[in-house]
Amino acid sequence: MVEDFLAYLELERGLSRNTLEAYRGDLQQLSAYFDRHGLSAATATHSDLASFLSELGAGAGRAGAGGGPVSASTLARKVACLRSFYKHLRREELLDHDPTAELHGPRRPQRLPKVLSREEVAMLLEQPRGASPLAQRDRALLETMYACGLRASEAVGLELSDVDLEERLLCARGKGSKERIVPVGSQASSALTAYLHSGRPELVAGRVQGSLFVNSRGGALTRQGLYKIVQGHAERAGLRGRMSPHTLRHSFATHMLAGGCDLRSLQEMLGHADLATTQLYTHLTTERLKDAYFGAHPRASSRSSV
Repeated sequence: MVEDFLAYLELERGLSRNTLEAYRGDLQQLSAYFDRHGLSAATATHSDLASFLSELGAGAGRAGAGGGPVSASTLARKVACLRSFYKHLRREELLDHDPTAELHGPRRPQRLPKVLSREEVAMLLEQPRGASPLAQRDRALLETMYACGLRASEAVGLELSDVDLEERLLCARGKGSKERIVPVGSQASSALTAYLHSGRPELVAGRVQGSLFVNSRGGALTRQGLYKIVQGHAERAGLRGRMSPHTLRHSFATHMLAGGCDLRSLQEMLGHADLATTQLYTHLTTERLKDAYFGAHPRASSRSSV
């Protein structure tokens, strides 16, 4: 049952390898719990599954390192895994009930993503200097990630055919291989044009290569390579420890909302399946507005003179 479920997630849902391995580990823990208590997936009740999660949260089982309790975020993922697993069993008509229907995980505190100011983004994008092929690549890469709000995996997964500079459009492949069309701004378009006309041909040196962004040897750029590029330029911009490749995506979303972009359009550009995910950025812009207000208004502070 477990292998069929994982195969379904990989082939039908397009889940990442990391998520699949995490779910495999979750279900192995569940199977061990069933063995200790004489249960099975078919006989387990809501109370049994709740006890399983409670045991993990208390660290009574072999859950975390050294048998310690697992984090709230890990427990929340395990709840998601159980729900998906039992939904699959019902879909395959192996069960006629769902013991996870009322199963709830711990509430995770909402953490606002780290973003850069517009001035900090400008400093970062100014770092790839010169006309060398690698400088042109880095400039095009950073400009495109910020202009289109791309995930790291989406940036390195871009093919030459995914970019239409005449129409200034880009096709990004997000989670689950879902495609979306994102506009490309003028500065990113100019950087890409220079890279495609000069930098990239020199890097690939006549070899057949479909990837848009390539490494110094002309091969497809990896996520690890992208991370090093971003971190290197971030350090030179004085932003060491302040950002990761995903920070550019967060900054894109925040700056778009601050500039008046509506939530639905931003949701589509980011490729979010749920509008609630996009709404997180409204909290961030609200916090920034509050900081600006209480820092500037003469009568906003409790220490204001009367």
